[in-house]
Amino acid sequence: MNRIDALFARLKSENRCALIPFLTAGDPDLETTERLVREAFARGAGLVEIGVPYSDPIADGPVIAESYTRALRKGVKVESILEMIGTLRQGPKAENGPIVTMVSYSIVLKRGVDRYLSEAKTAGVDGLIVPDLPVEEAEGLAKGIKSQDLRLIQLVTPTTPRERALKIAETTTGFLYYVSVAGITGERRALPADLASNVAWLRERTSLPICVGFGIAEADQVRALAPVADGLIVGSALVRRVADAHSRGLSGDSLVTEIGGFIAELAEGLNLS
Repeated sequence: MNRIDALFARLKSENRCALIPFLTAGDPDLETTERLVREAFARGAGLVEIGVPYSDPIADGPVIAESYTRALRKGVKVESILEMIGTLRQGPKAENGPIVTMVSYSIVLKRGVDRYLSEAKTAGVDGLIVPDLPVEEAEGLAKGIKSQDLRLIQLVTPTTPRERALKIAETTTGFLYYVSVAGITGERRALPADLASNVAWLRERTSLPICVGFGIAEADQVRALAPVADGLIVGSALVRRVADAHSRGLSGDSLVTEIGGFIAELAEGLNLS
């Protein structure tokens, strides 16, 4: 069974929600990214999302966009990112938690769809989030992903027409990514009042797990949303903390421990039993 499916099946039986940290591959460097992924799983993450840096981010706010720029300036390549994920899956300390990549379709297309999917599968990737691929054009990629037993996670936003949202849900596998706010990623003090009702509407129409992202930044928000969603994605708040720690001269164990503490703080609010 695909690791994503196994995770959500287990969490459903336990009445629990998954914490899904987002990390930019190669910021500040790939060795640190690898250590942060390990730390995230150790501190309570159910799944880890890894951003593949791209020069023209689609929906990413300034925090994540700047992290992509830093990683690209250091020469981070797709090959090295997949190699890093492969390293996570190997050896006596191999990580078995699900890993998905947030990747632009232009990167997949340039490398070759079949080649990229084969390499991702071999590395140990479990699913892809491809934010710039419209559902109307996703059929080819969806077939290739299915043949590799990967999952195609697609996004629904508050402004997505409901008929289109249902079409997106029908072609999504793994989990449905519900964008909590209209606009770009970034930390927010308050989330929309209609978030819970929008997720409830989707839940009545799909059996897919629904994970909420964009704007979740604090443990109190995690605690409030845990009963609503099957997973909560924390991106900008985490990427900013990595950058801040690095700018203060932290590296290695010190940086990883500090970020791990924040992940553990977020994870504390997830047990619904």
